[in-house]
Amino acid sequence: MIATGPPSDLVREFALPVPSLVIALLLGVPEEDLDFFQRNTAITLDSSVSDEQRSQAFAAMYLYIHELTQRKQREPGDDLISRLVTDYVMTGQLDRDTTAMTGVIMMQAGHETTANMIALGTLALLDRPEVFHRLGQTDDHSLVANIVEELMRYLTIVQSQVDRVATQDLVIGGQLVRAGERLLMNLPAGNWDDTFASDPDQFDVERKTRGHLGFGYGVHQCIGQNLARVEMQVAFASLARRLPSLQLAVPSADLTFKAESGIYGMNELPVTW
Repeated sequence: MIATGPPSDLVREFALPVPSLVIALLLGVPEEDLDFFQRNTAITLDSSVSDEQRSQAFAAMYLYIHELTQRKQREPGDDLISRLVTDYVMTGQLDRDTTAMTGVIMMQAGHETTANMIALGTLALLDRPEVFHRLGQTDDHSLVANIVEELMRYLTIVQSQVDRVATQDLVIGGQLVRAGERLLMNLPAGNWDDTFASDPDQFDVERKTRGHLGFGYGVHQCIGQNLARVEMQVAFASLARRLPSLQLAVPSADLTFKAESGIYGMNELPVTW
């Protein structure tokens, strides 16, 4: 992004490439195929397209990973899919279909959510120049980490309803929920609950927000949350240090967001410096 010079679309030139390259390297997906996954992942999350289009996009990624597992069996490398094939598929502990499905989910979740957080988080920081400046000047890793946690709480980009089933009778807000009944929960509402965070509509970098629901909770927590944390910490700190004059290149009213997606984000983020 720096090499091509301002202005730049931070989504296309930074927010999307960073986690995409990382997860591709970990899984063993060739870099030249990243556009294929980015394009099809966007379709599967788009509520404005038909069910058939979403199914076709997911099927295309599934077939790709399924074929990749066969290649990794013939020519294993130092990557996660190779290890799954060698240690689990070839020993009969996993079948190839399950491995392919796992690979697709990790590839999707490993880039789309983090990319949206980097873009939205950058916008939130640019709206608070004193925080952005402080981030660029600090050597305190705990501050950087806390800023990321507060961004996760404040933004909570998983906007789709979370489906759960009660395993026992319980009372929530005075309402009896019986075992076996279905609940639809809203993660942003939980993170903005004033019984969890005082003045939840305020972005506070000193707030201790460990325990937020940005990565889920309990057995359903995101398995890649620690990787995502590191990616965001490095991304935000690097932007603030290397581009201290970073600012929007268009009026904020002109920005467009992914209102149709289950993972909230930005279509583009024009910036200059």
